[in-house]
Amino acid sequence: MKLRLTLALLVAMAVGAAGTLAAVPLFRSSVAPSLAPPPLAPGAVAGLEPGETRDIQVFRQATPSVVFITTATLRRGLFSADVYATPQASGSGFVWDHDGHVVTNFHVVESGDAIVVGLADGSEWPARVVGVAPDKDLAVLHIDVPAGALVPVVPGTSEDLLVGQRVLAVGNPFGLDHTLTVGVVSALGREIRSPGGRLIHDIIQTDAAINPGNSGGPLLDSRGHVIGVNSAIYSQSGSSAGIGFAIPIDTVRRLVPQLIARGAPIQAGIGASFVPEAFTRRAGLDGVALLEVFPGQPAAAAGLRGLMRTSRGGIAVGDRIVGVDGQPVSTPDELLDAFDAKGVGSTVGLTVARGGEKRKVELKLVETD
Repeated sequence: MKLRLTLALLVAMAVGAAGTLAAVPLFRSSVAPSLAPPPLAPGAVAGLEPGETRDIQVFRQATPSVVFITTATLRRGLFSADVYATPQASGSGFVWDHDGHVVTNFHVVESGDAIVVGLADGSEWPARVVGVAPDKDLAVLHIDVPAGALVPVVPGTSEDLLVGQRVLAVGNPFGLDHTLTVGVVSALGREIRSPGGRLIHDIIQTDAAINPGNSGGPLLDSRGHVIGVNSAIYSQSGSSAGIGFAIPIDTVRRLVPQLIARGAPIQAGIGASFVPEAFTRRAGLDGVALLEVFPGQPAAAAGLRGLMRTSRGGIAVGDRIVGVDGQPVSTPDELLDAFDAKGVGSTVGLTVARGGEKRKVELKLVETD
């Protein structure tokens, strides 16, 4: 597609005398001839191996659901009232439902003032961000497109993936139209750092080539079901080195409805803040030390204590959470991930240390900011 026509149209934005954006058409939204591959004709796969036939079918099934995303930053001219567009990023995404919601990576859209989504039929549509989860590198966009023009993906599951399982990545690397790469699940349970600074756990590692522009596109299993969102690569050159990472679809399925409904993920917690990991490590403490306990919240009701000022003006550590439901935790990220996995309204069993003593505390998780 065109980073090309999209950005040229963005430049067409003009500022009126009153300083508001003029009513200039920005996007080509008429339906162009379909770019989706036609169905395989009978006999077209003669001579191909079963694996090749399967990959071809998965690609043709997925292509109508995969979109091309471009973003630009709008700037006012230094010596005029004109507005011009500076290209920021491009990436991929996929249609989530018939209501016009599109899933992609947060880092694809975080710096853009104007976002355009290109569909497989060649049409391009202005998009708005309806929800973001920077800590999981996820974003949901919305485009006003007739429902009949959208082909949502089929979400699968990521909890039962196996190393060695065949996977396929579809996206728009380097701005090229729909591109297929094939590989396997190379490892499970990896961790990557999100744009929000938190570690994302349970990441899928794959050797299917993922390049700039693939970010936000789907990682598919051999049935064509989405098992992850391609998010990052490990590379010294910036291009694929055979180590790509995808956010598991189970995380996506949990968060997307929250992002659509409220614009942000629901964070489960106990009504307390936590001492940063760097400080507890420096002090040689295990677990997650409580920084502050908020009145009227579950942690306060259970008698948990945060940092306290001593009579001599020093700081004393109160309680440390060293386990959740019998599993050890050592960082705030691990603790918050454990809360997220349980969800608001669930009861968690905490192992709490104070000084050299430990005790069990059961708390009900609540929604926190």
